[in-house]
Amino acid sequence: MTQSSRVAGVVVAVALAVFAVPSSARAHCDTMDGPVIKDAQAALASGDVTPVLKWVKPKAEATIREIFRRALAVRAMGPEARDLADQLFFETLVRVHREGEGAPYMGIEPAGTAIDPAIAAADEALDKASVEVLAKMLTTEIDNGLRERFGRAVEAKKHAAEDVEGGRAYVSAYVEFMHYAERLHGDAVTVSHADHEAPGGSAHRH
Repeated sequence: MTQSSRVAGVVVAVALAVFAVPSSARAHCDTMDGPVIKDAQAALASGDVTPVLKWVKPKAEATIREIFRRALAVRAMGPEARDLADQLFFETLVRVHREGEGAPYMGIEPAGTAIDPAIAAADEALDKASVEVLAKMLTTEIDNGLRERFGRAVEAKKHAAEDVEGGRAYVSAYVEFMHYAERLHGDAVTVSHADHEAPGGSAHRH
């Protein structure tokens, strides 16, 4: 068997293993700039899978270890094989991570992809070990959103008894205001994943 045939065979085997993982589609961890891929790149460069294992549930660890082992074998076969093996490893890792979150997966976005400002601010807060900027940003946006919806509901209520359309406009504004307040409160009092999962078994949504 020729070298190219061996490369092709191993690559196909890795690809089959990747796509055998149940597909579950898009967030900060789905970008080439995200923390999952950064850890994956470090793992491949060092030959040590340990940095990425924190991103998957314990039950998926064996899968990631095996894909990593195969990726290392393929990488040794040349530049093209290395690039393909890396991408397949990235795809598998992110897919399994997202599956562990109960979130969908639709591929990996390229470097430079815009992410939610809150996610960017949250990452920066962790990097700087300070939550002040993030807290101020979220507090301002929540205050603005609450006041805007409240204002619409108050104004609509003034005309709710005039006719059916006025009543419906009030109900629409009322429901939006109430649901917004409910969502904010629900998120504020939600217990963190860490309180429900054993150490080493958590994987945050982001």
